[in-house]
Formats: sequence, structure tokens, C-alpha cells
Amino acid sequence: MAIESGGDPTSAPGLSTLGVHAGAEPGKPGDPVVPAIVQSATFFGGRRDDGLLYTRYGNNPLQLQVGRKVAALEGAEAAVVLGSGMGAIAATVLSLTEAGDHIVAARDLYGATRVLFEHELPRRGISTTFVDPEAPGAWRRALRKRTRMLYLEAPTNPTLRVPDPRTAAAAAQARGIPVVMDATFATPVNLRPLELGVDIVVHSATKYLGGHSDIIGGVVAGPASAIDAATEMMKLYGAAADPHMVWLLDRGLRTLDVRVRRHNANALAVARYLDGRREVRRVLYPGLQSHPDHARARELMPAGAGGMVSFVVRGGGGAADRFVDALRLVQVAPSLGGV
Repeated sequence: MAIESGGDPTSAPGLSTLGVHAGAEPGKPGDPVVPAIVQSATFFGGRRDDGLLYTRYGNNPLQLQVGRKVAALEGAEAAVVLGSGMGAIAATVLSLTEAGDHIVAARDLYGATRVLFEHELPRRGISTTFVDPEAPGAWRRALRKRTRMLYLEAPTNPTLRVPDPRTAAAAAQARGIPVVMDATFATPVNLRPLELGVDIVVHSATKYLGGHSDIIGGVVAGPASAIDAATEMMKLYGAAADPHMVWLLDRGLRTLDVRVRRHNANALAVARYLDGRREVRRVLYPGLQSHPDHARARELMPAGAGGMVSFVVRGGGGAADRFVDALRLVQVAPSLGGV
């Protein structure tokens, strides 16, 4: 059993305990402590109304178990695991929109998400208005008759801004429009989007949730009806997660809480060090008082500001290249969140 530091073992389970135990059925004598990889594409059927058990449908036993664990970590009614973070985003967007519909999105987005909204969705007749979430009334002014969703990230990739999801939620609530948030950079340890008015949360599980740089995966968490709809898109577009990846994700979730808290501490130490160097022009980290969203980050992310630090070195691209070439311990590679 995982007991949070200083916690009461008789109280509701915390994130460390949920990361280990949530989603699993009570074990019987002889059952494995670690869930088995159910490496099967299909399963024996029963009566006609039982439905099909098929891994592409996302109802492999391990897919379902880890989905329940993700839902528990996010405080959501349901969740589904997909084959990539972009698969999770695309399945969510396609489940909420159709030709002629409109999206309002924050302007600071992960590059591939921006390409999806700006180039791919228009080919399907879906338009997007990008807004500055810090501008008063920006979300409300951008709404149209056929606006079907609001979308944002926090913290943003890679500038680490922390837009307030409550502002988007307030604009969407009167119209009954869902707010979707990519919380990859935060994780459920640092930010609780569903408690702030967000309806649906997406993550690239490749990053912190998996935590070991050895999977490609994504998750969507939210109301059961929204997860059912995203799962249908997952089925149709072939974005299901394979059982071995899901098993590795479950392994990562078991240590999510302790890993992210150490990421927080390490990143803050690095940010403070860089902030005092004359070679560095600017450090972008919400945990620093110099960050424009520092006060909001302290309010919304009390556990810490995350493990990513962005900074600008003096001397331009050449100086940046020399900095990277001089690194000895840090490994240069895409992605983030792995140990």
C-alpha cells in the first residue's frame, strides 16, 4: 500500500495510492500482483448482445483497467487510453465537431496540435479562431453560432504560459460548450483541470504519465458520454493502444506522483540557477517570480510548476548550439518527462 507522506491511511486514497491500486479488481489468491499483458487481438464471444471484445475497440481487459486508473487520477467519470497523444487530441476533436462547426482555441499550442487546427481540420470543413486567453473577454467574443468546443493547454508547450481554464469555462458554460484541455505538461499531480471547469482532459502519455521514454500513448478523461464518443473515433481511425504499451503505461502511473514531485523540485533548482547566469537572457518557468503567470501557477498548481524549463541564451542560435554541445549529463532528444 502506498501511503502519502503524513497522510491518514483511513482517509480517501491520494494520488500515490491511486497510481498503484486504482482500476484493478480485488485480487484473489494466486492472482498476479502486477496485471498481466493480455496480448490478444480478439476474444471468445458469447451471446449476440454481449458485444465484441476486440483490442482495436479499446476493451482489452488491460486497456479498460488502465483507463479506470487514469480516470481515478484525474477525478473523471471515465477515461480511454489511445495509441498516441495526437490520437487522443484528434479523437476528441473529431468526436465533438463536424463539417461547418467552429472551434475557439488558445493561440499558444503544441506545434502538431496547431497544424491539426490550422491545416487539417479546415480540409474537413471545421474552422478555428485562435485567441489570446489573457485578453479580457477573448473567449466570449470569439464564440459563434456553431462553436462546438474551446481548447487550451496549461502549461503551454514550449513557452510555459499558464492560461486560466476558469475563464474559458465561464465563457463556454452559458452555451453548453465543452472545454477541452491538454494538461500534458502539468499531469494530474500539478493541475486538476476538471476541478476548474474543464470538461475533457487530454494527455500525451508518452511524457510524464509513462515516464520512461519508452512508449507512445495518449489518454482522454472526462464524462462517460464524451469518452464513449472519443472511443468511437478511436475505433474508426485506428488509434487504439497496443496491450504492451498499456502495460508499460500502468507501470509508469505507479510512480507518477513521486516522479513529478521530483521533476518539480529539480526544474525549480535549474531555473533558479539559470536565472542568475549572465549568459542567459531570459528564463521561462512558472515557478519563478519573474514569470508573468507566477501568481496563477502558485494558485492552480500548488504542488509545483512542472519539470520543463525554457530559456533564451545571449548570443543567438550560435550560442545556443555551443551550449548544447557543452552539455555532459543532459541528453539532447525530443520529448520530455522520462527518467
